[in-house]
Amino acid sequence: MRDFDVVIVGGGHNGLVAAAYLARAGRRVRVLEKLDHVGGAAVSAYTFDGVDARLSRYSYLVSLLPRRIVDDIGARIPLARRTYSSYTPNPADGGRTGLLIGPRSTFGAVGAEADEAGFIEFYRRCRALTTRMWPTMLEPLRTRAQMSSMVNDAGADAKRAWRSLVDRPIGEAITEAVESDLVRGVMATDALIGTFAHTGDDKLLQSVCFLYHLIGGGSGDWDVPVGGMGAVTAALSAAATHAGAEMLTGAEVLGIDPDGQVCYRRGDEEHSVSGEQVLANVGPAVLARLLGEDDPGVTQGAQVKVNLVLRRLPRLRDDSVTAAQAFGGTFHINETHSQLDDAYRRAAAGSVPDPLPCEIYCHSLTDPTILSETLRVSGAQTLTVFGLHTPHSLVSGAPPDALRDTLTSAALASLNSVLAEPIQDVVLKDRAGRPCIETKTTWDLERTLGMTRGNIFHGALQWPFVDDDAPLRTPAQRWGVATAHDRILLCGSGSRRGGAVSGIGGHNAAMAALGR
Repeated sequence: MRDFDVVIVGGGHNGLVAAAYLARAGRRVRVLEKLDHVGGAAVSAYTFDGVDARLSRYSYLVSLLPRRIVDDIGARIPLARRTYSSYTPNPADGGRTGLLIGPRSTFGAVGAEADEAGFIEFYRRCRALTTRMWPTMLEPLRTRAQMSSMVNDAGADAKRAWRSLVDRPIGEAITEAVESDLVRGVMATDALIGTFAHTGDDKLLQSVCFLYHLIGGGSGDWDVPVGGMGAVTAALSAAATHAGAEMLTGAEVLGIDPDGQVCYRRGDEEHSVSGEQVLANVGPAVLARLLGEDDPGVTQGAQVKVNLVLRRLPRLRDDSVTAAQAFGGTFHINETHSQLDDAYRRAAAGSVPDPLPCEIYCHSLTDPTILSETLRVSGAQTLTVFGLHTPHSLVSGAPPDALRDTLTSAALASLNSVLAEPIQDVVLKDRAGRPCIETKTTWDLERTLGMTRGNIFHGALQWPFVDDDAPLRTPAQRWGVATAHDRILLCGSGSRRGGAVSGIGGHNAAMAALGR
């Protein structure tokens, strides 16, 4: 008899979701996690000495986590909606004007009055597509022809959106929809976060990324997890544990046998556990290593994340908006369409882009609970600066600390180019007088979280459907979680329809394991 029905390798959020579903179905489940805590990238931490701010160190917003998963497993995950969608300072005048998108949009402030209607119409058509596709993420895979037919049945808008988003490079559809270089850039950023590609690339990696940024809930809204990402993990972990799943942290998996045997080290001792099935909540390259197989090669990640705690929000050069409005949504920096394409070319040639395209998220404006009462009263805020087009190839050839400093400087310099004061002047200091600035590069993601080449999606994102000739004979194939071994299923972001904090990979692996 096997020790467990299912052994899950990796306690990230997808592994927790799978554990909750399987345990609720009566399966005996053990989760093995290398770190001393579960959650993977969906964690919060008190990052700076003596500073009572609980930061989401890696992942930070939630869009792709279906309410159905949360309800099915009995988790409690409150999310908060941001007041504004985005603010983009105009780099052409150093940020003295800007585009605010939300309850009161200001296209005219950047000379783009004529683009407002095209902008709205573009996303209306996209929703005709995404509202049809979204429910399929928790269903067995459709073929391309089946998905296309379903979308076409939804009407002319959905059919046109399919051609724009799926059949062609997304950059073409964006440039057809609006004229302003700045507005085009605001739209294009969703195609490039974590994906190293040109907006017009025929391989369409950027188009897949764009779809995933718009498909969540059918509307593409990205919400703030109340209490930080650690609160999401805590809720999922509690649901899995309550259902009867057994969690084992500090358990580093050393090898997996295709027959279902898993060897791991905990402390100074090595152990072995067997399962009827093994769910791999690790990247494909990590799984290959554990199986003793050849490295499959993984598309490189291409982002840098800088976490900061501020004494207060910085002053803007644009006096037509308040700092709370500007930082209340996504704050785009040097992300016009031409700047994005130029940054890609520079990075592809081996240089850190100058200026570095960045965007900012201020968690604490929407959810102040991550700050202590003292910090809230003082006016302190948290910022996450996410830099694009910083591929792992830049990191792999340089000393990690040196490149981390270079990328930190590039991100802060880009931000300062549109502010009325240097961001460094409002950064809070920790107990020892050090600035509250933490930078996570692709090298850090690989070393700490096992994300091969720093890819936050565990590899290139894939369409949420398969080619018409793809095999769909087994439950694992139909759910997009199959490996070359019958007993071993993908469970994380590396599965088809995985990526981001969604739980979809965990749900689909659980459904395949249950043979549904």
